[in-house]
Amino acid sequence: MPDYGDYCPVQMASEVIADRWTPLIIRELVLGNTRFNDIARAMPGISRSLLVQRLRHLEKKGVLETWPAPSGRGNEYHLTPAGKDLSRVIDSLGRWAIEWLFDDLRPHDVPPTTLMWWMHRRVDADALPPVRTVVEFRHTEPTAQTIWLVLDRGEVSVCHQHPGFEVDVVATATTADFADVFQGYRTWREAVAEGRIEVAGPPRLASALPRWFLWSPWAEVTRERADRAGRT
Repeated sequence: MPDYGDYCPVQMASEVIADRWTPLIIRELVLGNTRFNDIARAMPGISRSLLVQRLRHLEKKGVLETWPAPSGRGNEYHLTPAGKDLSRVIDSLGRWAIEWLFDDLRPHDVPPTTLMWWMHRRVDADALPPVRTVVEFRHTEPTAQTIWLVLDRGEVSVCHQHPGFEVDVVATATTADFADVFQGYRTWREAVAEGRIEVAGPPRLASALPRWFLWSPWAEVTRERADRAGRT
C-alpha cells in the first residue's frame, strides 16, 4: 500500500481507508457484520485473500480487533473506538455520492442474493413478529429466483433453498423494484399501490411487513434527492 507521508491529516487517513474495498469493509463493520463470511457475502467481487489482507491492514492500523467467536469456531471482527468513529466518514461518503453522483447510481444492478443479504441485516428486531415468520421473496426479473427470509425471535436467516417451514408471506416483484424500495426511491406501500410489488398472505402480516425493515441507511436521502431530480 502506498505511503503518502505524515505531512497532512488527509494523507495519513488515506493510508488507512483509501485502498480499494476498504471503505466497503468498514461499511459492513459499521452496519454490524462481524464474521468473515458475512462481510464477504455483502461485497460480491472481492476475493477472500484480498479480504484477509484488508482486514489485517485495518487491525494493524487500530481500526478493528479480532476476537474469538463465542461458538469457539473462527473469529469475529469488531471495530475499536477509532473504527466506530469512521461511521461518520462512511455516512458522509454515501450522502456525497447520492448528492453529486446521483445520475450515475445504478441500484438496479444489484444481484438478488446481495439485495436480500442487505435486507436481512437491516431489520428492526423490535418490530419483528413474536413467533417465527417466513417471508418468501420471488424475484421475477432479470433472473427468476426465490429467496426466503426466516424471522425468528429477533434473528434473521437468508435461505436460498426452501427452509422447510411454512411460508407466511409471499412478496413478488422484479429485483429492480425490490431494490428501489430498499434504496429509497419509493416506499414499499407506494410500490404495492402501483402494482410493482405483489404481496400474498394474511392482511395483518402483509401490512406489517414493511415495518420489519429499516431499509438502506441512506433511504431518506435518496428519496429526497430523487424528488429533486424529478422536479428538474
